[in-house]
Amino acid sequence: MYYVNPILKDLVRVFDQNERKDFLRLDLNENPGGLSQEFINKVLSDITPQFVSQYPETLHFTQVLADFLQTDVSRLCLVNGSAEGIRYIIQAFTSENGRIVGVIPSYFMFQVYSEMYNRNFVKVPYNEDLTMSITSIVKELTDDTQLLILLNPNNPMGNVYTEEEFKTLLGIAKQKNIIVLVDEAYHYFYPNTFIKYALEDEHVFVTRTFSKLFSLAGCRLGYVAGWPEGVKLIQKLCTPHNTNAFAMKFAEAIIKNPDVLNSLISNFNEGRKYLIDSLDVHGYRHKGEAGNFIFIKTSTNADKIVARMKAEKKILIKSYPNVGDFGTCLRVSIGEKKYMQQFFEALLELDK
Repeated sequence: MYYVNPILKDLVRVFDQNERKDFLRLDLNENPGGLSQEFINKVLSDITPQFVSQYPETLHFTQVLADFLQTDVSRLCLVNGSAEGIRYIIQAFTSENGRIVGVIPSYFMFQVYSEMYNRNFVKVPYNEDLTMSITSIVKELTDDTQLLILLNPNNPMGNVYTEEEFKTLLGIAKQKNIIVLVDEAYHYFYPNTFIKYALEDEHVFVTRTFSKLFSLAGCRLGYVAGWPEGVKLIQKLCTPHNTNAFAMKFAEAIIKNPDVLNSLISNFNEGRKYLIDSLDVHGYRHKGEAGNFIFIKTSTNADKIVARMKAEKKILIKSYPNVGDFGTCLRVSIGEKKYMQQFFEALLELDK
């Protein structure tokens, strides 16, 4: 008999149908400039027909990554972007109707995967001033909670957790046998990290991606870090050859060339400083202490500015509703200075 999973019938998904090729893309937290063409050409210079025709082999790059992180390959699992790792953690470590605690708003796929597998996602909302009190999280860490999801920094809010706050949450999670997942997709935009707990402890996972600062969103590569027994379970859910040979080649080249990584960080910091300074000079309120994105409270209608940016300036940004006392505001990806200048000049022209 024909069968359709009833959960999928009501599952809300949004798929990107936009043609974004000729736009300045500040809407999906990518690096708008990307890697230099010179670097890309160098990495691709030794590609052979065999490299393209053969299935990708992951052990070599996993060892390169392990050395970079000063850990062992048994604590790492490569995935097709960190979203895949998040999905597998929810599959492996929560049960039907299992209780998952996470803050909202955040990366929406946490909720999507929870609904997809019929889990109970418990939402912890932000305060009106866009801060997150860990007291609100602690209240939801009940004895039947199976998974706590934290983002450091959080997309889209841009907040972070201090070491003391994380230790408090981790201590309670351990007492109640709750697995902790920390998504660090935006690491490097905010250098503080909790990966040492995943690399030294048990029942803690950290997920990361090469899509953001590493500028490899088009290649799809991420990883899960955790304790060896937990990582083995994640690996069992992976499809064969789930990672991309080109992605691993580029990621290795970046890891082995510190100047490339340092240049990416420097260009980002310069662009961020320019944008924040410009917003401050012109009296714009903004929020986003970490990450490569920022909320901007506009003087006029944010939704109309988004539409006009696309139609008149060929710049893609987003609007977000109900962002605390900001109301509906802009959410803009941050990139190097020349792109921030292009955006800000357009904003001054349209927001009046």
